[in-house]
Amino acid sequence: MSFSILGTGKAVPDYILTNDELATIVETNDEWIRTRTGIEERRICKDETITELCVKAAKEALDDAGITAEQLDLIICSTMRGENLTPSQGCMIQKEIGAKCPAFDLNAACSGFIYALDVADGYFVRKKAKYVLVVSMDNLSNITNWKDRSTCVLFGDGGAAAVLGEGDDLLAIHLTAAGNDEVLRIPHGENSSPFYEHKPEPALLQMMGNDVYKFAVTAMPEGIRTVVEEAGLQQSDVNWVIPHQANIRIINTAAAKLDIPRERFFCNINHYGNTSSGSVPIALHEASQAGLLKKGDIIALCAFGGGLTTGSCIIRWCK
Repeated sequence: MSFSILGTGKAVPDYILTNDELATIVETNDEWIRTRTGIEERRICKDETITELCVKAAKEALDDAGITAEQLDLIICSTMRGENLTPSQGCMIQKEIGAKCPAFDLNAACSGFIYALDVADGYFVRKKAKYVLVVSMDNLSNITNWKDRSTCVLFGDGGAAAVLGEGDDLLAIHLTAAGNDEVLRIPHGENSSPFYEHKPEPALLQMMGNDVYKFAVTAMPEGIRTVVEEAGLQQSDVNWVIPHQANIRIINTAAAKLDIPRERFFCNINHYGNTSSGSVPIALHEASQAGLLKKGDIIALCAFGGGLTTGSCIIRWCK
């Protein structure tokens, strides 16, 4: 017993920040961004809160799955930073949708959705849940250094949700972590303690882009090879790859190392940029809504992120 994905939903802010507009606040231009990242625009929170986006995605996923919030046995929210340290973002989702089940947050950065799937799988295996809601949402615009053109061009806000039910459609899943606070980090920010002796750093994203690239182009194909083998399949059996949407060059380089045609890699990075843990489920939802995913299709999900973490899995599409 594992699970099946019964429904998906997404939520992104209304405001679209184009490359041209971004060029008015930092020294860059549309061609420079597009040719290096594949990004043309991203969504940025203005009026929306992360709770509002989480609830919108959750309700859409519940409607798609045909179940009610009262039927949920667990809510997992993967996010780097909810609205509050406490209550958790998961608890706020539970409150707003009217669920009665346990709820908590999980932080594995951009790998968060796949980490959450693995945690949910444990509940199904132990027969502790019949329905689980996973919401992956990040608001990176509030922790982006908008003076740093090497990072501010990359990120956007938004996320998506998935309702999981009892089933046998998770065929393999593999997670890794390699503790590293140099390549990618976001400091906590201010410390109010009068006894604390370390100088606090601004709560802004810091990233060594070249090191992330080197890590990603190796980690992604390795992760996919691992789960394909664990599922007892061949790479040629994979109908679709839903990769983390961090940089089109990373996706292209990783794809070239696999025996899976590049046209089977779903990409929407041009519209959203890197939305962290929201990236993979947004792409999964859009591929589903576009009618690209057929019942019985073998789908590989893969992501990498701060930690450093990676997550890869093989699922059979049941919708």
